[in-house]
Order: sequence, then C-alpha cells, then structure tokens
Amino acid sequence: MDRGVPPQRQPLPAAGRIPLAVVVVDGQGLVSHWSTGARRLFGPDRHDAVGRPAIDLLPVTGALPDPEPYETDEPYAMDGSRRPYDTLGPGLDASLGGRAPYPTAGRARLTDGHGDDDRLDVLWWAYPLVGPGRERLLVLAADAGQFRRTDLTGGRPVERIAPGFALHTDFPGSDELARRLPEILPSMGVRESTRIVAQVLELGYPVLEFSRHDRVPVTPDWGVPRRAARPAAAGTAAPEHTEDPVHDQDLEYAAVRERLEFLNEVSGRIGSSLDLAVTIREVSAAVVPRFTDVAGTYLREQVVAGEGFPDGPPDATTLWHRVAVDHVDAPGRWDDVVPVGESMPFPEHTPFFRCMTTGEPVLVPRISEEMGTAIAAQFEKRDIRPLINGRSMLVVPLKARHVVLGFMILLRHPGRAAFHDMDRVTGAELAARAGLVLDNARMYTHQENVAETLQDSMLPQIAPRMAGCDIATRYLPGTLLGRVGGDWFDSVKLPGSRTALVVGDVMGHGLNSAAMMGQLRTAVQTMAALDLPPAQLLRGLDDLAQRLGEHYLATCLYAVYDPIGGELLMANAGHVPPVLVRAADGRSELLDLPTGAPVGVGGVPFETVRIPVSPGDRLVMCTDGLVEVRGEDIGVGLATLCESAAHPAASMDDACDTIIRALNPRGGRKDDVALLMARLGGIDTDDVARWELVPEPAEVRRARRLARTRLESWGLGELTETVELLVSEVVTNAVRHAAAPGARPAADRLELRLVRTDRLLCEVTDGGHTLPTLLASTGLAEGGRGLKVVSRLAREWGASRAGDGKTVWFELALPPAHRGSAPHGT
Repeated sequence: MDRGVPPQRQPLPAAGRIPLAVVVVDGQGLVSHWSTGARRLFGPDRHDAVGRPAIDLLPVTGALPDPEPYETDEPYAMDGSRRPYDTLGPGLDASLGGRAPYPTAGRARLTDGHGDDDRLDVLWWAYPLVGPGRERLLVLAADAGQFRRTDLTGGRPVERIAPGFALHTDFPGSDELARRLPEILPSMGVRESTRIVAQVLELGYPVLEFSRHDRVPVTPDWGVPRRAARPAAAGTAAPEHTEDPVHDQDLEYAAVRERLEFLNEVSGRIGSSLDLAVTIREVSAAVVPRFTDVAGTYLREQVVAGEGFPDGPPDATTLWHRVAVDHVDAPGRWDDVVPVGESMPFPEHTPFFRCMTTGEPVLVPRISEEMGTAIAAQFEKRDIRPLINGRSMLVVPLKARHVVLGFMILLRHPGRAAFHDMDRVTGAELAARAGLVLDNARMYTHQENVAETLQDSMLPQIAPRMAGCDIATRYLPGTLLGRVGGDWFDSVKLPGSRTALVVGDVMGHGLNSAAMMGQLRTAVQTMAALDLPPAQLLRGLDDLAQRLGEHYLATCLYAVYDPIGGELLMANAGHVPPVLVRAADGRSELLDLPTGAPVGVGGVPFETVRIPVSPGDRLVMCTDGLVEVRGEDIGVGLATLCESAAHPAASMDDACDTIIRALNPRGGRKDDVALLMARLGGIDTDDVARWELVPEPAEVRRARRLARTRLESWGLGELTETVELLVSEVVTNAVRHAAAPGARPAADRLELRLVRTDRLLCEVTDGGHTLPTLLASTGLAEGGRGLKVVSRLAREWGASRAGDGKTVWFELALPPAHRGSAPHGT
C-alpha cells in the first residue's frame, strides 16, 4: 500500500504525534468514555459528557443514529437550536448494531455561533466495535488547525489534510506503533482496551494524508514538551569519557557529593509544617523532577485519618490510600488512571507488597510487558500499562520506628537513565527522612484529633431556645497557644421557667485545662440543679476547686434569668464583665458587678447582684480571649465589645458573627474564645397561671378543674385530657408525701403553676425535700405508677430541689395550630 514519495520531495516524519480526543459510545448511542483530550477539544468535562447522547456532542453524524433529517451545507450554532457541526458523509448508521464492519473518517467544522473566525476544524476517525462489552463505537478526533504549523510537514506548505486508514505494518517502527496504541484508552480496563486495540489494528491504523502521496501514522501526544538540556541531576547518566582511573574516581566523588547535596536539599524542603497534607505535598514535590519523573505516594488509612499507630504488619488486605501523584507529564494524563484519594490493597505478587512487608526498597530496572500486565490487572476499569510499561521503577518504604506507614512509587521515562543500586540507596535514605517527617505530622494530627474530640465532647449542645429567652453561642479554638483550652459556656433549665447561663475559663491551655473544664462544668450543672443562688454556687465551686488541687483556677460568670419576674441574678468570680444591650434605645453597657476572685483561690466572698431587665434586652457573656490582646489595654477590647454588641442584626447568629468579626482582627486571636448571647424575651403575665393549694386529697379535683378552665381560655382544649391526668398524678404525689409520717411542717405549702410559651409547662411546688423517683411497678402495688404515666405522656419532665422545697414539672408540646401563634417565650 506504499504510494511512494516523489523524488523532488523530502520524506515526512515517520509518525504524526498529535493530541487526540478519545470517545467511546455504547449500544444506546450514549457516551461511556470521555478523555481529557475530548474535554479540551469539545468543551464539556467528563461528568457532563458521560451518559449523554453522543449525537449531541460529536461531529461524527454519519456514524451515529440520527432521529431526523438535516441539511449538510452550513455550519450549525452551538445554542441547541441546530446541530453544532457540518455533517460529513453517511455510512455508519448501523455501527452501533454491529452491521457496518468498516471504519469511517471525516472532517467537520465546529462553531460557537459568533462567525467563521470561531469555527474549529476537526478531523475524526470512527471504528465500529464488536464483542461482549457494551462498547460499540470508538471515535478519535483531532484539531486540524494545528497542522497550519510546519513541524509535521518538513517546512512545506500543506496542500491537503485528510484522515484515513492504513495497515500499521506499512510504516517503519510498526511494532512501536502497535505498542503505543493502548495509550489512547487511559481510563479503560485491561480486557476492554486489549479488545478495542486489536479491532483498531485489524480495521486500519489511523493516518493523516497530506496531498496525494504522503501518509503519516497517528500516534497520541500528551502535549509534553521536550525537556531542555540541563545539568546532570541525581540519577542521570554520566557523560561518556575515556577510561581514566583518576577521572573515574573524581566522577565517583562528584556523584556521591551530588547525592548528599540532593538529600540535604530535600531535608530542607520537607518538614516545614506539622500539617499532614502539607507534608505529603512537600515530600512528593521534593523528588520530581530532579530524582524521578513520576512519584506516587501511598499511606495506610490509619495514618491519613490521624488515628493511632497502625497495628500489626501490612498484608494483602491492608488498604493503602493514594494521597499524591506528582509528575512531569501532561496535565490530566495520570488523573484519569490513578486519581488521588483512591484506596486499594496490593496483592502478594506485586513489588509494592514486597516493599511494604520487608520494609526495603524494590528496584525494577525496566517494567516488562508481563509485569505491566500483572500490575494493571488490579485496576479493573483502567489500563495503566501505557503509563508504566518500559519505565524504570523504584519502590521505597516510608517508615518510622520500624513500622511501614506507606511507600512511594518512583518512575522514570524510558528515555532517562534507569534506576540503579546507587539510586536505591539514595531512595532509601530519602524515604527514611520523609518517613520521620510524616510520622511527626501523623502524631501531631493524632494528638490534635484527640484534643479536639475531648474539647467537643465537653462543650454542651445548647438548645437555641429556653423558657423566655433565645440563645446563640460560638466557640473558637486558639490559633497559636494550642487548639485546646479551658473555655466553656452552658445553660441549665431551672424551676419556675428560669434559665441559668454560665461562661467560664480555666487558666492555662492543653489537655489538662480541657479535662479540668469538664470537671468544673459538671459541678456547675449539679449545683445549678439544686437551685442555689449565684453567690452560693460560686462558693461551692471554689471549695471544690481547692479540694481538686492547687492548680485548679478558673474564672466564672453565673447568671439566673427569671422571664416572669423580669430580672437577672448574677455573680462573678474574676471573669470579664458581661454586656447588656437595652432593647428600648439600643444602648449597650458593661454591667458593674463585684469582680471577686477566680474559683480555686479560696477565702474570697462572692456577691449576688439583682439586675432588672425588659423583654428584648440582650445579654452578652464571653471569655477574655475575645477582648484581650497582648500589649494592649483590655479596656479597648471591652469598648469594642460594647460597640459591636449594640450593632443591629437580623438574627442572634448574625449578632454573634458581628462581634467575632469586630474583635478577631485585633492583632490576631491567640487564645480560645467562648461567647454566649441570650435575648431575654420574657413571659407575659397573661401566659402564666398560678394557684395556691391545700395539701389535702380534695384539692386534686380542684387542681384538675383549674387547669381545665385555664386551658380552655387559652384555646388549648386539645390538651385538656392529658393535662388533667398529669396534674392529678403530680398533685396527688405531693399531697401523699405531705401527709406522710415525719413530714416537715413546711410541707403544707402547695402551688400549681401553668406557663404558656411555645410549649406548655406545668409546675407543682411543695415544701418537701424528698425528690420523687421513677420506680418499677410490680404486682398489685399501688405506688410507682403515677410518674410512669407522666414519663410516658409528657414531652419532658423532672424534679429539682429549691431552698424551701422542691418542684416537679412536666412539659407538653402545643398543638400544631398554636405553635406559630404562640407567644414568644423560648
């Protein structure tokens, strides 16, 4: 089939290396494979193209089923109204059905609808496919505009360019053409790519025809420019020289010195950060391109997750996470085949398994076709042989303390000197240094995860709405002094629809401070449940801190909000004063509270201050990390806090963010920060009903009647039956214990209260101090059934002691029709 070359012409190059777009279409005419070259040529990326009808994306109309006739004389716009190409030649309509056993080639012009200057000239080849797979059509395409250059034509003008087919054996180097052909299918499995390549070779190798006599076989080009000559680097071949012992010795010394300089340079480039991701990028980039052309880094999944040290030696079931692939090839060539983020095991027959089990480097001077096929068998959907066959490979372990954390796969292009024994030594030393750096980053990540988990477990999940108030919080870990500290906030539900608000700060940083914070926060919750006055609670917290140890020091601000009485009770233990923003005029002020001393100092009194508040007022409590900057008066930060707290905001979260933005840039935040903001909505007196009862059995009936009447006036008749039952059980329990032998004289006090917010709260208060307990009712025993009924029917229920008795309460959700119109209360 050789057409000869006219004597007046110089022969063209043996192969036309051009960037190719590769598309595979299934039997339904849908795109199943879309290469990076296809994205560059046609526009859509892989996610947008795969699964779409190929007729909408490709100019190969003759090779695809066409649902309706269309003209062929003019280009079509890309706006979807007409087809985006000139049609070229029918003849492959039956390709998808396997009835057309011949390939087709053609030329098309794409346009974006803005004029002829924007048209793209495309050459294409289409191959019908048969076999067990779903692939039914292979399309190759290239930009014909690139042949305006003369690098493929020996400097001669191009008279004609047309795609065609020929036997690959018609050209010199036919074996090399056949070997390189699988490179056009980088994202297919071994079986599929082998079947497709065999059919392409049988149907005809793609060629370019220049004028009438010149044909050039097409081989894929990934756009890798030729590397300019550079000084010899680690692992490159030394220049040829005459045999001279002195000269050889000088070269040996120079090679050793160069490798030492290389290792020293790498050591200086890695380890600049304890962030595991940054360290991985540094290690990968340090060896490419000076030592290798491709570097793939794999780590055990426990290392990537920042977990503890991996247990036991790796085996064939160990999953290895691909964390980095750095190379000098064209962008995207490796991304399709070995994407970062994939996890996979490695079988025993591979050099990777040998490296990770022995902990020693494995050198493969050249990857043979047999070894390449064995390695590629692990990749079920992608053929990696074109990327690895013929290359030199060195696998080096990343280990620390005699445990393999991962390994690096280093590859050199066939045109570069193969790895040898000295490279093996260099690679082992490189991996040892990188392994230590990665282990340091792994341990730091592990400790950071442990600390953050501890911190998160100790910070409460505060409900955004409590009785009569809305709450928003923020916690920011420190940036320079460590991510873990002792700052905390909390809210506790109290009897009488009241809410306790707490902000505290343990002195110091680290795990010890976080653990101490957890103990103090638990103590505050326990004492708050006893309904202690703020000053008394801080006194108890101070005593506890002294018993725990002399290093237990913390500041704390404790406030109790009564939404019915419209007041705050507050006590301060050496903490930053809070800010109160008045709803009436938007004015903000620092509350003047007795400072006190931090808890744990001992011997210092605490004082409770009563502060009247109005509905809509906002209380802002924070730790000193928000307002204090080293070298600056804290008064500046407090003034900024007051100013930013008064700024109008659409929501509580927006108000918190405004405060953080206003204070965070001031010199950089180093300490951790806890911020709690409460909007004190209050509860209207019309939404509260209170009755004094006599602790006698006859009062149970009266309590039911009073509750029923009030619910009807509130329009909550749907809850009447449930509330009557629960009120009867709770009041009966109070009356029974008030009449018990040995009851205190003060136990004759009994009060029933209903509070309507976005839920219904019922409280029964008596003078007894014995809290009711939920017991298992057995046999015919009369006791233990009432609280079981309360627990089953109520949304929430509880009991707490007060200074002069106890309160048993339960809550019910409002009917759906009343939730949106319920008064503001939580």
